Amino acid sequence: MPERAGKQSSARESAVTSGCVLLLVLVADVAAALLVVILLAARGLDRMDAGSGMTATGVPPLDWTPVVGFGALALAVGVTALVLLRLGHRVVGAVQLTLCGLLTLHTLGSWP
Repeated sequence: MPERAGKQSSARESAVTSGCVLLLVLVADVAAALLVVILLAARGLDRMDAGSGMTATGVPPLDWTPVVGFGALALAVGVTALVLLRLGHRVVGAVQLTLCGLLTLHTLGSWP
């Protein structure tokens, strides 16, 4: 019987550890997404201020903000996917990896 009790406590500790890791991954992904939203909102406000008093005289400068923002988000999601896959969470890691692929395609689509 002592062996079974040891297995239950280690399984419980493993579940707690996995839950904490999943919570940290969620917080990291939300923080990265909020950073991208803040960057894109600041870019939009800057464009509104610049466009109010100026006339268009030429080609607008290249805007790398969406590429950098979505690229950083794709990198963060990809790293968390690899961490999840390494820890043995195959389903959540596969979903994260798919989301990383979609974000990468969106980043390449917004390339100037």
